Amino acid sequence: MEVRSQEAIRQLQALMDHVEERLMCTFQNVHQGYLAETLERFLKARDWNVSKAYKMLLDCLNWRVENEIDMMLTKPIIPVDVYRAVRDSQLIGLSGYSREGLPVFAIGVGLSTFDKASVNYYVQSHIQINEYRDRVILPSASKKYGRPITTCVKVLDMTGLKLSSLSQIKLLTIISTIDDLNYPEKTNTYFIVNAPYIFSSCWKVVKPLLQERTRKKIQVLSGSGRDELLKIMDYSSLPHFCKREGSGSSRHSSDGDENCYSLDHPFHQQLYNYIKQQAVQESSRPIKQGSVHPLMREYTQSLWKDIK
Repeated sequence: MEVRSQEAIRQLQALMDHVEERLMCTFQNVHQGYLAETLERFLKARDWNVSKAYKMLLDCLNWRVENEIDMMLTKPIIPVDVYRAVRDSQLIGLSGYSREGLPVFAIGVGLSTFDKASVNYYVQSHIQINEYRDRVILPSASKKYGRPITTCVKVLDMTGLKLSSLSQIKLLTIISTIDDLNYPEKTNTYFIVNAPYIFSSCWKVVKPLLQERTRKKIQVLSGSGRDELLKIMDYSSLPHFCKREGSGSSRHSSDGDENCYSLDHPFHQQLYNYIKQQAVQESSRPIKQGSVHPLMREYTQSLWKDIK
């Protein structure tokens, strides 16, 4: 790391040493013991401007406290039928790990519909996956590989993409805004695969909505991207829609262990069971549907209203 970068991290850390206790508690859930790497992420997100990175980090920590993000992994989406509906229409899963130990998340952009539940549930689900990634998956990978692993790889499947998918742009912008402001620099590379001819038209609409630093991380691969992805991960870690030479369906698979979107996939089973266990430990009271914190709903509704 350059001397200049080290100095910026040192300056930001000195500022963070004086934040109030309630923010410091949630900050521990953010950095998970990897303080320098976390400060570096926020500095990168603000072009190494220490004062801007400090403000961004404080805003993130206040958002976490105000919306009880630290408690998000104690709030299952229930009943399970609602969770299954979310999983069937918000296609995301963990397919494996790169050879460097980075988690590989598969996202079915083209076939996600986001039409089976309210916007609050989709936002809640997204934040839960983020928190599970940062507080369970990444620390576990870091321990396994003996070095800090603080980012992931995302493979975006465009199978089934249509111009009508642009109707989802508002919700996707909300999710993207949450990630840009509160989970910056968590993705190392975005790989786009199975892109149909209509992709270029959709890309013209979506591209201006993305941060420049995000656009630079995007790679569009030919076909299913299998050959290129096999350069950085084993075959077993490929998303199921990349295991064919040509394009492949990303929604259904006869094997629940194969389709990382499925509620029956080990990733989602482990995630849901983890959240249920955390909920039991947190409180012995019955869990009510719609357990996401009211302030989180207000925050989502505010973004929904503001994004045109």
